[in-house]
Amino acid sequence: MPKITVPLGPQHPALKEPGSFMLSLEGEEIKDAVLRLGYNHRGVEKAAEARNYVQNIYLLERVCGICSHAHATAYVHNVEEIAQLEVPQRAKAIRMIVGELERLHSHLLWLGVAGHEIGFDTLFMYSWRDRELVLDALEEISGNRVHYSMNSIGGVRRDMSNEQIKKVLGILKTLEKRIKYYITVGTEESTILARTQGVGVLPKDEALKRCATGPQGRASGVDRDVRRDNPYLLYDKVDFKVITQDSCDVFGRLVVRALEMVESCKILKQVLENMPSGDIAVKAPIKIGPGEAVNRYEAPRGEDIHYLKANGTDVPARVKVRAPTLANFESVAYMLEGDTLADAPLIIAAIDPCFSCTDRMSLVQTGTGKSGIMSFKELRAYSIEEYKKKGIDFSKL
Repeated sequence: MPKITVPLGPQHPALKEPGSFMLSLEGEEIKDAVLRLGYNHRGVEKAAEARNYVQNIYLLERVCGICSHAHATAYVHNVEEIAQLEVPQRAKAIRMIVGELERLHSHLLWLGVAGHEIGFDTLFMYSWRDRELVLDALEEISGNRVHYSMNSIGGVRRDMSNEQIKKVLGILKTLEKRIKYYITVGTEESTILARTQGVGVLPKDEALKRCATGPQGRASGVDRDVRRDNPYLLYDKVDFKVITQDSCDVFGRLVVRALEMVESCKILKQVLENMPSGDIAVKAPIKIGPGEAVNRYEAPRGEDIHYLKANGTDVPARVKVRAPTLANFESVAYMLEGDTLADAPLIIAAIDPCFSCTDRMSLVQTGTGKSGIMSFKELRAYSIEEYKKKGIDFSKL
């Protein structure tokens, strides 16, 4: 049977952000898959070098909307480590609360997307309805539903009142009942089982070889979670289980995320019911360093790594972000091979990809093998000339 090549993306109804997957097929079976990134051109890391440490909190929140608190917290952990700041216990607790609510938000959003990809739109409607409860809780705490802006260097911006704590606990009570329903549906509903079991298989040895992280790795039996293995905030003071599955398929990734929501509710109740007293922030210096720091954070999608280099000024010398999606993309081509074209959107969606988290930009001079860093002025001039070749003149803007 002759092979045909089918492009999936960069613009495709199944992809919520642009990414390109070139699939080689024999009939309906995928024989080979090639992934191409780079359609989201973002200059977040470079932009951070032109802003002070406080401004960068809000910039790095916008690496990703769903994981905004994860990125901001990993960043401030680096700043606080270099500045040798001792964050108050109450501030750590509030950071944890927002972080675990963000995990619930992310997993409920993913569950809805997974339902939509397999044609089970009732599940999509139900899970996104309950996601609104989580967003209500986040809005109650921070005043915002997506970019919460709760972090400050040395603590958090806003405290939680007893009334807010009671309100969030009430929301959790409702969510726990709904999550039990999703666990039942996800493990017993025939449509979900037919579309997820044995699909997108990633054995444990391949997951380790390809550095799969988060629910992607744990669904292949990789028992790793930064919250337990390298605890930060107050995670060493709460009781929770790291959820793993050994089915190594899309079904396992669904089960891991559903059961992780149960654990997030457990963590949230422990912190809310035993909220430490005291201050919510300490005073931080305007200038930081010199020094370097690397911190890890268990984001909803997996291990989020931030690097920071300070040079003694009020502006960082270097900021580097390794989002979990970049680690998990390495597994996608392997999981696609041997499955059918109809399963490809679900397999890709099962890692909960975030292309905007992942894409960076670098300049390679064709024919010379050289790469380098351009200033903003050089980049603007280069872009203007490229667009002039297409008949568009941006030089006056």
